[in-house]
Amino acid sequence: MSVNLSKGQQVSLTKRGGGGLTVVRMGLGWDAVKKRGLFGGMKSQTIDLDASALLFDGGGSLVDAVWFRQLRSKDGSVQHTGDNLTGAGEGDDESIIVDLTRVPPAVTQIVFTVNSFTGQDFSQIENAFCRLIDETSNDELARYELSGSGQHNAQIMAKVSRGGAGWTMTAIGATASGRTVQDLVPAVGPHL
Repeated sequence: MSVNLSKGQQVSLTKRGGGGLTVVRMGLGWDAVKKRGLFGGMKSQTIDLDASALLFDGGGSLVDAVWFRQLRSKDGSVQHTGDNLTGAGEGDDESIIVDLTRVPPAVTQIVFTVNSFTGQDFSQIENAFCRLIDETSNDELARYELSGSGQHNAQIMAKVSRGGAGWTMTAIGATASGRTVQDLVPAVGPHL
């Protein structure tokens, strides 16, 4: 059973039968808002949202970033499955898979972000969501519905943190501005 997260809510990433998760997938899905065409018909626009994962150490320093220009972390524990340029299709349009057992001990937080590479703001995006899935069972653990309105073109969605009791996920839902993951690094700092 999935948990629908609200901004700031935290959930523990443990399996229902006990034990910690080993591999999780963050999925991002979206649709472009349809606009009226010249002759009254509905026209789809192209919106390129990008999912990214930023890996931070305990001191809040950026260790690595996984995004459409670097599809794999340097240590191989985080893998982006590829860039969707339009949001077309059903389900997850982009995914990032994290093998929690292989994340280096120095990495204590992984922050997931989304940004509009094409620059449109979120008022032009609908049905946007971020979800966390147990990759070994394909069970959805948590879902965060992204707001479809607003003048921002990026969002700091959620973070996965390592603690004494294992990994936890926190929904952040903070708006930001930036067309690439590098633009978002300063905005992530207050959420570490």
